[in-house]
Amino acid sequence: MISLFAAFGVLIIGYFVYGKVTEKIFAPDDRQTPAVAINDGVDCVPMKTWKAFLIQLLNIAGTGPIFGALMGAVFGPVVFLWIVFGSILGGAVHDYMSGMISSRHEGASIAELSGTYIGKVAKWIMRIFSVVLLVLCGTVFVTSPAGLLDKLTPDWMNGTFWAIVILAYYLLATLLPIDKLIGKLYPIFGVLLIVMAGAVIGGIVFSGGKYTIPEISLQNLHPAGTPVWPYMFITVACGAVSGFHATQSPMIAKCIKTEKEGRKIFYGAMISESVIALVWAAAGVSFYGTTQLLNEALANGASNVVYEISTGVLGVVGGVLAVAGVIVCPITSGDTAFRSARLILAETFKLNQKKIKNRLLITIPLLVIGGLLTWFAITNDSGFQIVWRYFSWSNQTLAMIALWVATAYLLKKGKYRFGSLLTAFPASFMTAVSLTYILMAQEGFRLNQTISYTAGICAAVVLFAVYLIALIRHQKKRCAK
Repeated sequence: MISLFAAFGVLIIGYFVYGKVTEKIFAPDDRQTPAVAINDGVDCVPMKTWKAFLIQLLNIAGTGPIFGALMGAVFGPVVFLWIVFGSILGGAVHDYMSGMISSRHEGASIAELSGTYIGKVAKWIMRIFSVVLLVLCGTVFVTSPAGLLDKLTPDWMNGTFWAIVILAYYLLATLLPIDKLIGKLYPIFGVLLIVMAGAVIGGIVFSGGKYTIPEISLQNLHPAGTPVWPYMFITVACGAVSGFHATQSPMIAKCIKTEKEGRKIFYGAMISESVIALVWAAAGVSFYGTTQLLNEALANGASNVVYEISTGVLGVVGGVLAVAGVIVCPITSGDTAFRSARLILAETFKLNQKKIKNRLLITIPLLVIGGLLTWFAITNDSGFQIVWRYFSWSNQTLAMIALWVATAYLLKKGKYRFGSLLTAFPASFMTAVSLTYILMAQEGFRLNQTISYTAGICAAVVLFAVYLIALIRHQKKRCAK
């Protein structure tokens, strides 16, 4: 238990110390943000700082820091280290840079930013990659809450019924101006999410010794012997580093009133999400006692695990409160996933989003595809796991690209050129993670560990070397002036 509270403390210190370093390297100023300069009444709308923070938290939280943390806990308490240091050094930096760079480009998506700082080929790759990820993400965030609602309602309200209801809600949330539905509901849901996490960890800590939270260890406790590298780093995405956030931060970048709010909103929301991930990772390993039992429970569905932990720790009333928070969490990321996909496609095809007709033209096909994938996930025993695995890998690959985009930005526009190391290190790390995983995973190329590890590390070293060469060139040009 001491390790868990130490982890919470390190996250808080990370926000005030490393978050301040990140802010200094980016150097926010008094220029007008899209919310002020554009203010179109649909997507670019000024919001109060606390409201923008809660919306960002709900946007990025989703199922990731809950389901992902529980699946990551199967590796044992080593997962605490990845959640803490992955977030401070990688995830929060990634989210802050994605949001702030977008704000300086009229709220442009990560796909457009890729084109600006890496090249046109990268832009088209990222356009396709981002939309695919967002549709997969939206599907995951339909399936998981539908499964939980199925457990809490009468038999005729099954998973399919709730999936249709959630998709109908997504239609409204994707189409309406951001301040009409999302801006009004999310602050309430944000409070519920925070109360839910607090209730779960409180129930475990004050259980009178019934549950024991293990101390941090580097030992791999996965019952199947699955290696920590790279599997844990892919499994726990949204609680540590997540490319999905690079698609969400630009949406809130359109709503901040000043750049100086950025650290509180973007860096702060990621640290808060990591606290939630720590809560659920701790809940998983302590409630079931062993990673073997946790893994067996997850085989029956992550939704079932959340339900068992919530009701087991808090009783019926508290359990319903906790499960309600877990239902809200993914739904409030699923709707913004489809909204972000709409904005990326609108940028691509130059469709003015003030007109409802243009919004419908993009939204309807997206939700139809999401509905078909949801049907596949619900009607197949392993459908959710398949969708989740592809979502997780594409998610981390997008994070890697977003960090390289931020690195290119800092090299070209940053006040401190060597400050680009802030993003280059995690970008290189995520390059190794993503490539190693897809080479050795069952849904990838299924190569042996030696080849996969070597290729992943070599790719990271090569890209970091290219970065260093670019850094030296920029420094020489600067000195020449």
